[in-house]
Amino acid sequence: MINYKKKAFFLFLVIFLLVIFLLNQNKQEKEQKTIVSVSSFALYDITKSIAGNSLDVINILPFGVDPHSYEPTPKTMAKIEKSVLVIYSGSGLEPWTHNYTFKQKVLNISKFVHLRKLSKEEEHEHHHEHHHADENKFGIDPHYWLSIKNMKIATDVITKALIRLKPEDKLLYIKREKQYLKGLSDLQEKYSHSLKSCKQKSIVVSHNAYGYLAHEFDFKVISLSGLSPEAQTDAKSMQNIIKTIRKQKIPLLFGESFESIKSMQSIADEVGLKVETLDALGNITANEMKKKLTYKDIMEINLHKITKALECS
Repeated sequence: MINYKKKAFFLFLVIFLLVIFLLNQNKQEKEQKTIVSVSSFALYDITKSIAGNSLDVINILPFGVDPHSYEPTPKTMAKIEKSVLVIYSGSGLEPWTHNYTFKQKVLNISKFVHLRKLSKEEEHEHHHEHHHADENKFGIDPHYWLSIKNMKIATDVITKALIRLKPEDKLLYIKREKQYLKGLSDLQEKYSHSLKSCKQKSIVVSHNAYGYLAHEFDFKVISLSGLSPEAQTDAKSMQNIIKTIRKQKIPLLFGESFESIKSMQSIADEVGLKVETLDALGNITANEMKKKLTYKDIMEINLHKITKALECS
């Protein structure tokens, strides 16, 4: 009788431990979220806003790093390998994607948005920049996320891709998409209203990243360098910029967070102006990340600075 009780107790213990093991396994499987990797901040902002915590959304580009020249580390490439979906900008922004064979689903957003062809003057600048000459051979401006209209298209494309990954969350994703699109529409309205009546017609920047924004809201961009923030600026270009600033009485100059403002500061010292930072939003700084700033937040900060430079009423 005692031996039977021992066997029964041992059997109960085995079953109990097996149940606990299976419950833990099920819990771990649920906690291991599907990984989606995104290559630039603007697209990351869309993806994270729609997915929330239902997916593990990874920003491939470390915060505070220039997207034009970034090369993923082996550790980052390992994360990309584990992803079921990789979303990237395309149009020449990420040189590391050119020789990389993706083993998972890939979404190149540049294939869906409206891309801006470079003007003849911009083409001339482009061909003198060795860095971008290899990246962008087709005369296309890769900074399309600075078009709010393009961001709306990208939001729709990304939402549909996430629904295909997790159809059970379709209604939630659609609800979040509507909220995100409303934020973009509000942003579009703020830009239209704020830039409706301005004394100046041009902003002066170090890096020509703002062509889409300028086209959408009817102002011009005068840049020290072309598409690449790493391009070297010659003395003649600097003198031409100085003449233009004086002639048009430009009140404010812009640099960027991920580049040296040495040349722009030299111009500012020459003409007695201040250099402020304008954010091209290919990536954000570590400080902006700590503040949890969104695409909309930073675009509103940009708008405030642009209205000052264009002297808008």
